[in-house]
Amino acid sequence: MPHLVGGRAAARGVITLAHGNGGRYMRELIRDIFAKHFGSDSSVDAAALPRFAGEAVFTTDGFIVDPLEFPGGDIGTLAVHGTVNDLAVSGATPRFLAITCLIEEGFEIARLERIAKSLGRAARDCGVAIVAGDTKVLPRGQGGGLYLSVAGIGTKNPGAPPGFASIRPGDVILVNGTLGDHGTAILLARHEFGLDGDLISDCASVAPFTSTAEAFAGLRFMRDPTRGGMASVANEISLGVECRVTLEETALPLHEQVRSICDILGYDPLYLACEGRVVAVIASGQAAGLLGAWRALPGGERAAIVGQVEAGRARVVLRTALGGERILDELEDDPLPRIC
Repeated sequence: MPHLVGGRAAARGVITLAHGNGGRYMRELIRDIFAKHFGSDSSVDAAALPRFAGEAVFTTDGFIVDPLEFPGGDIGTLAVHGTVNDLAVSGATPRFLAITCLIEEGFEIARLERIAKSLGRAARDCGVAIVAGDTKVLPRGQGGGLYLSVAGIGTKNPGAPPGFASIRPGDVILVNGTLGDHGTAILLARHEFGLDGDLISDCASVAPFTSTAEAFAGLRFMRDPTRGGMASVANEISLGVECRVTLEETALPLHEQVRSICDILGYDPLYLACEGRVVAVIASGQAAGLLGAWRALPGGERAAIVGQVEAGRARVVLRTALGGERILDELEDDPLPRIC
């Protein structure tokens, strides 16, 4: 990129503080990397959006994963899918994103372009437009290489789930695929424990699954089990409706590598992050129908009915394979920091 940087910066091929000073280097960085791969003028401070029908839904999220590139994705795909999924599980069709890039001085420009290219491709695949953005450069030693902050806007769908207030004892809980894949893939990518594997992150859009679920009148609630995993969503449901949530250990879909690594290291896969999963609560009479619809979708082959909502004290109980019960408390420690 002969026009991206000049002088000493060009020789090093890295981000300098000059890339964040509002001058020539910043303009060229935005033009030659972000606008190029995002497919829009994401340098604008405020975007004029076209008129659209329906209620607007707004969300925001931040991303600080380590490593920045991992099997199955990178911080760019994670930022797009994480924001799109927050909208999708809220019953909205994702439409627009605004992205802030916080880049540490010394970050490799070639690596930044790889991530920007990946981010732009993920946005196009999800059918969302990146319409605004901002760039800041942090002094060396004050950042983790690259942080992303994303705001998203969507439009609410007619079949959007009503939420906690509609959940009743007897309702059934489903998940659209294996649990803990993202958290375990990140753990392996850090090479901290001398463990190897070919597991990849489940980082993906859940919009096909949420839109399918919205066709069922008995749909009550949806959530993506990111930080804190399946156990944290179950606790959120239990506390939100003041009922017992029972999960069936034998029904929980787990990749064999996730199970093995968690056994070796003492992690509980139910608390590990997922980035392409959706948990749904639905009326019991429609659970089998939704399960079949999910399993018919690409990537939904291991969708499963994993538990139910029951009358009783607000807590989450795991019914074990041996017939016993174990309480799944709310997460307090951070087993894997910087995972999303």
